[in-house]
Amino acid sequence: MRSGDSRCDMNYPISFRFHILTFSPQITVTEAGGQMLCYVKQKLFRLREHVEVYTDDTMQTLLATIEADRIIDWSARYTFRAPDGRELGAVGRQGMRSLWRAHYDVYAPGAETPTFVIQEANPFVKLLDGLVGEIPILGMFTGYMLHPSYIAMRGEGGPPVLKLTKQPALFEGRFALTQEGPANEGEQLALLLSFLMMNLLEKQRG
Repeated sequence: MRSGDSRCDMNYPISFRFHILTFSPQITVTEAGGQMLCYVKQKLFRLREHVEVYTDDTMQTLLATIEADRIIDWSARYTFRAPDGRELGAVGRQGMRSLWRAHYDVYAPGAETPTFVIQEANPFVKLLDGLVGEIPILGMFTGYMLHPSYIAMRGEGGPPVLKLTKQPALFEGRFALTQEGPANEGEQLALLLSFLMMNLLEKQRG
């Protein structure tokens, strides 16, 4: 993936590593061959979310920004932009519908209506994962017992395109992103950034 370019030739499965033993949330994203695709270190205490995505953990080269359209809100929409200001897509969380089962609308570059929908495959698993994760000692091993997954579909009820599944891990959150159906390069980048933002939001949700 190149900075300032909407092209992304991704080698699946893609690994998301959520570093939980840090003061501020951090996510490292690598492709199947081990090459880093991007890195996020979220800044805390912002009323209006603004996330900077870098090409690697040196944080020298900006890949994209993710910015909310309003101050903290369950139904905020987050727009992705290249360093030169070009829009790369957007993701919006469906507030009330996401209280029980995560529901996100994803907009491909230039789209005015949702291109994809991301939903939890099984909300019961996510609920148990969150509850067990709060139990002292036992919570350290939740990553080995429960594996929530999220599916991106082309339109609600449409064919699956990408699937993000929690993987066994200790002292970190680890997810695998697999390709289930076709998507062009711009759509894949919009979905990747959507899953990044979803990870951060769902972590806050518990």
